Amino acid sequence: MSLQRCLKVVNGGPGGDTGDKVLKLAFASTDMKHVDQHFGSARVFAIYAVGVEHARLFEAVQFDSVEQDGDEDKLVARIAMLEGCAAVYCQAVGSSAIRQLLAHGVQPVKVTAGADIAALTESVQDLLRSGAPAWLAKAVTRRPGQSSGRFDAMEAEGWEE
Repeated sequence: MSLQRCLKVVNGGPGGDTGDKVLKLAFASTDMKHVDQHFGSARVFAIYAVGVEHARLFEAVQFDSVEQDGDEDKLVARIAMLEGCAAVYCQAVGSSAIRQLLAHGVQPVKVTAGADIAALTESVQDLLRSGAPAWLAKAVTRRPGQSSGRFDAMEAEGWEE
């Protein structure tokens, strides 16, 4: 199990923006300025509260170093840490991680290595102002902690072969 350290920024929470369109977005980053990590082996996630008018660092989470070895146990803690995030931006992400992230209502977004976090948050702010792509529109209307409900509905229907 990997060690996790978490730093929350006081007075920088998701509710600090005007209106209801405030999203938590995670960025796999070593320097808190650029996306430069693979999701499964990322050591640090910078989590921003992004709204129409402001983008603020909300939280930084650090994990112990892990290898890119196909061991999916390391994904559990990372995905749990993303609770309430609309998306996670990373340099790369495996297909199993994509499935698990989507099942938890988190949209994985692959960007080029070194993508600037400030530019990415500005882009999301522009989308919030003008009209969001489907994944972002869905995230805006979802309440924090609310799952997509798709799997709950499937379970309620029962399983027949």
